[in-house]
Amino acid sequence: MHDTHHTPDLHELLARLPDAPVLRDRCRGVAMLEAILGPDWVDRYYSFDSRWGDGEETASMRDGEGDDWFMVFSAAGVYARGFDHTAANAGARLLPEVPEAFRSHVQEPAFGEEDGVPLATVCFWREGGDTAWRAPSAAPTGGVGLFALLAAEDLAEAYRAWAEEYYELEESLDPAAVAHVLALRPLTGAVVSALNPDLDVEELADDLAGIGYPVS
Repeated sequence: MHDTHHTPDLHELLARLPDAPVLRDRCRGVAMLEAILGPDWVDRYYSFDSRWGDGEETASMRDGEGDDWFMVFSAAGVYARGFDHTAANAGARLLPEVPEAFRSHVQEPAFGEEDGVPLATVCFWREGGDTAWRAPSAAPTGGVGLFALLAAEDLAEAYRAWAEEYYELEESLDPAAVAHVLALRPLTGAVVSALNPDLDVEELADDLAGIGYPVS
């Protein structure tokens, strides 16, 4: 299930995405909210791994139905690719245009492949010196909407609406607590309890370290 009340086309998405440092912060904040709402990692929709590789971090999304995206943050910039399982794999025509700086990410087997061709129905990137997000000249075959949440003008409200539906919450999420986490402010027991009364902040130690979330 995606947050697709309005599914942007790729050009619209890229125009709305923030620059790389802000996008990284958004990914970390959303991943921390997911860790609080879904203590079991396998049940989480959004994740962030600050220890992916030497100088590399990854943000990811998996919907459990075959759709996913992966985003790598490194010294070279940001590389992102998404896969919509209902669309044709377009990796063979999309990925050759990805800059050489991201070639190892394109070929990363953990991101999936089909008959030796990396999985991708959409991809985009931003090198360190770029002033805008870039994408292949070939049109994506699907999956643009998988990134819609990250481009939301009001991320806190967009996440609240999405999470309340996805997790089938009986009560609305506390707006102040959601905003606190997305602002990457150190967690408190009160903030965690407001989002998940069954979880203690001490239980999040591994997630805090894995996500690279700031601690006091």
